[in-house]
Amino acid sequence: EQEAPPLLRGIFEIGRRSCDVVLSGQRLRWSPILPESPAGDSVTGLQVKEEIIEMKDVFSVKLKRRRFAGQKKGGTLLGITIFKCLYKEENKLTDCAIHLHNFSEDHCHAWFKCLKEILNGFQNRPKSLKVFVNPSSHKREATQVYYEQVAPLFKLADIKTDVTVTEYEGHALSVLKECELQAFDGVVCVGGDGSVSEVAHGLLLKAQIDAGKDTDCVLRPARAPLPLGVIPAGTTNILAYTLYGIKHPVTATLHIIMGHVQPADVCTFSTPRKLLRFGFSAMFGFGARTLALAEKHRWMPSNQRKDFAFMKTLANLRPEECELSFLPLQISQEDSYENDRITLLYLGSKDQWHKIQGHFLNVSIMAIPCLCSMAPRGLAPNTRLNNGSMALIVVQNTSRSEFIKHLKRYASVKNQFNFPFVETYTVEEVKVQPRFKSMFDTKDATYGNSTSAEGAYPWNIDGDLVEEASAVHVRLHPQLIDLYGVTIDELEGSKATCNCI
Repeated sequence: EQEAPPLLRGIFEIGRRSCDVVLSGQRLRWSPILPESPAGDSVTGLQVKEEIIEMKDVFSVKLKRRRFAGQKKGGTLLGITIFKCLYKEENKLTDCAIHLHNFSEDHCHAWFKCLKEILNGFQNRPKSLKVFVNPSSHKREATQVYYEQVAPLFKLADIKTDVTVTEYEGHALSVLKECELQAFDGVVCVGGDGSVSEVAHGLLLKAQIDAGKDTDCVLRPARAPLPLGVIPAGTTNILAYTLYGIKHPVTATLHIIMGHVQPADVCTFSTPRKLLRFGFSAMFGFGARTLALAEKHRWMPSNQRKDFAFMKTLANLRPEECELSFLPLQISQEDSYENDRITLLYLGSKDQWHKIQGHFLNVSIMAIPCLCSMAPRGLAPNTRLNNGSMALIVVQNTSRSEFIKHLKRYASVKNQFNFPFVETYTVEEVKVQPRFKSMFDTKDATYGNSTSAEGAYPWNIDGDLVEEASAVHVRLHPQLIDLYGVTIDELEGSKATCNCI
C-alpha cells in the first residue's frame, strides 16, 4: 500500500526527545532529531528508531493542558495527547496514550484539527449509543463495570450515550419497542447472555414493527437497523466470548469505539401460532432443564446456583422423547473439519426434509460457535458467526458416564462429537416436536427435570428460559444483525505491537 503524501510535518517533544513528526491520512510517524557534531555531521553511533502509529488504531485526540486545582477550562497548553487501541496477547485490547509536547497554540491547534478530521473520516465509528445495563447480572457487577471501565472510554472517544439501567425482566424490550433508534449509531448491552438475548430480540422486533411486518409470523424478517455491542458482565458470556475470545469489558468497549462491525446469522424460534423470539442458539433437553432448575433457585449466588442445577439435573438424567425434522444444508467435503465427525448429507432435492425420532438427552441448535470458558473451541465449533448455517447436535440416550465423557470433551481440544451416540448435522431449519408424557411425574417436577403441569417443555434460548408446549420451528436468517467485534481468526491476523510513551 502506497502511503499518501504528508498532511503535516513539525517538531514535537516525545518521550523527552525532540522528534521530527510526519502525519499522513494513514499514519503518524516520528524519529528523534539527532544533534550535530562540531564538524557539522550528525552524531554517529546513535540508533535512529522511527516510531509509527496507524491512524486506524487511534480513537481519540485531546489537547493537553496544565490546570490548577478546580480549574475546568483554559490552562497552559502543553501539546497533544493521542489515544490508540493496543493489541495485546490473548485477543485482549487496551488503550495507551502518546504525548506530543509543544507549547505553540497555533501549531497544536493546526495538528489537532487535522487529526480530528482523519478520525471523523472513519465511517463505522459510533458517535451516539443507546446503552442498557442490567444491574442484576452475575455478581451484580454490571453497573460498576459500565461506570468504571466502559463509560470513561466512551467519554474519551466523544461518544454520547443514553443509558437505561434495567429494573425488571423485559424492561429493555419495552424500551426498544418505543425507542426512536434513528437518534443512535448503535445499541450496547452490559450484562450476561440473558440480557444480550433480550436486547438482540428487542432490536430485531423493533425492525419488524418499523417495517410494518407481522410480528407473529416472521418468515422474511427485516434486518436490524443498528449494530449491537456486547459488554460482558454475566456468568458464561457466550456471545462476548464468540466475538472477542475473552471476558474483558475494555476489549469489548474498544471494539465498539473503533467501529469493528461484522454481520451475524440469527435464528427465529416459532410455534405454529407465534414468534417466540429471535436468538443465536438454543438447547432442548439437558441444557434447558439445567437452566430451568437454576431459575428456580435464584436466591443462590450465581455460580453456586448453576453448579447445583448442573449436578442435580445430571443426577436425574433422563432423555426426552421427541421427533426432529430438519432441512440439511448442502455442504462439500472441504467444509468439514478433519478432527470432527460430521454427518454429511448430499441430497438431490434441496427442500427434502429429514426426520429422526427417539429418546434424546440433549438437542443443540446453534447459528454461532458459542465459545465460553468451559468450551474454548465452542459448543458448536463446526459453524461460524455468519456462514449461513446452523449446527444441529443430537445426543442420543446413553449412560450417565458416557454422557459425562462427552461433556468433559468440551473443555479440551479433543473432538467432543466422536461418540456413537452423538450426531451432528449442518442445517437451515429444524422442527422439534416433543412427545408429551401422559402422566405428570411429581418427583421430577420437584427437581425441575420434567414437563410442567401444563405440559410445557423448557428451552434454553441464549441463556434465557422459554417454556413452550407446542412444537418449535427454528429457521436461520443469514447476516440479520451487525455485531461490534471481529472474529477470532481476524484478531489473530491483525495483532500489532506499539511502544507507548
